[in-house]
Amino acid sequence: MVSPAPPRVRPARPFFSSGPCAKRPGWSPDALAGALLGRSHRAPAGKARLAEVIERSRRILGLPEGWRLGIVPASDTGAVEMALWSLLGPRGVDLLAWENFGAGWASDVVDHLGIGDARVLSAAYGELPDLAAVDFSRDVVFAWNGTTSGVRVPDGAWIDPDREGLVICDATSAAFAMDLPWDRLDVATWSWQKAMGGEAGHGMIALGPRAADRLESYAPPWPIPKIFRLTSGGALIEGIFRGETINTPSMLCVEDALDGLRWADEIGGLDALLARTSANMAAIERWVRATPWIDFLAAVPATRSPTSVCLGFADPWFAALDDSGKAAVPKRIESMLEAEGVACDINGYRSAPPGLRIWAGPTVETDDLEALFAWLGWAWGRVRQGEPVAA
Repeated sequence: MVSPAPPRVRPARPFFSSGPCAKRPGWSPDALAGALLGRSHRAPAGKARLAEVIERSRRILGLPEGWRLGIVPASDTGAVEMALWSLLGPRGVDLLAWENFGAGWASDVVDHLGIGDARVLSAAYGELPDLAAVDFSRDVVFAWNGTTSGVRVPDGAWIDPDREGLVICDATSAAFAMDLPWDRLDVATWSWQKAMGGEAGHGMIALGPRAADRLESYAPPWPIPKIFRLTSGGALIEGIFRGETINTPSMLCVEDALDGLRWADEIGGLDALLARTSANMAAIERWVRATPWIDFLAAVPATRSPTSVCLGFADPWFAALDDSGKAAVPKRIESMLEAEGVACDINGYRSAPPGLRIWAGPTVETDDLEALFAWLGWAWGRVRQGEPVAA
């Protein structure tokens, strides 16, 4: 058989990783020229930059009056752990897990914090747990978007507006790309490296009034590590929400985060970010409908993530492969396309079913995705001709 000819058009930016994600269009290192390198983040100028990240993020996301927003260590992971360690304990907890990160939060609560009254509502990759089974008299922990499964909650209608417990939401691949119902959440976390393409290592935590009340009225029975402490003497450390970070942030990363937020303001704020994400998802949906060998991992359209898009192989040839052969297919496609300089980091997550994962958030251009589709077809054709596939 003759191998298919490679496509003529290449993505201008081959960056489709689901974290760290693509920089904003037009980004270059020149965007960092004004970074306060060699300066203390505690100096007035440093604190002003950190406060600008907070205020721009607050305004773009439309955080309600009374919500606090702070910069915290260790990316979204640190922000989620901060919420779990600081807030959980006085009530039972419902933990939703349908992919790797949700399962990790459940393990932390059950195995490490040792909360006995914890229910784990789980589902396989590609599915959601039964949202109607969630008990909102308890605290609830979930990821809005399952980055490693491509499955998200469809909306916030399932969350009780008159809940008694707190709702703690890992929103890291949803913030700035999906419309979050702040009135149904009490805590939300994200990182700079996801939807806005910032450099890694920094997280953000948004606290609603009910979460703030819990922090000031409840002391957990376990010691709180210094980098997780949001209170001192029973009162909130308000400086965290004014740019006084718990640890030393990279001012280079701060400048990069500001660059992305300024770009978001320039193109029209949250509405423009959501529109870009929707246009990207629409392009992927058109391609999947027209391509018989590929399909979404999430069977239900309303639960398909428009940012971390996870795809599986629908060809009977693939289904007939053994496990090692199935695992080898996306690895070979990824390596071929990376060698051609047209797509980087598109293999699915290591614990997910074998497939592809394509970041399609607001910093990705639709034209680049459409160019990628032809290259995916080319790579699939080459792999398909080389049967059987061996690891």
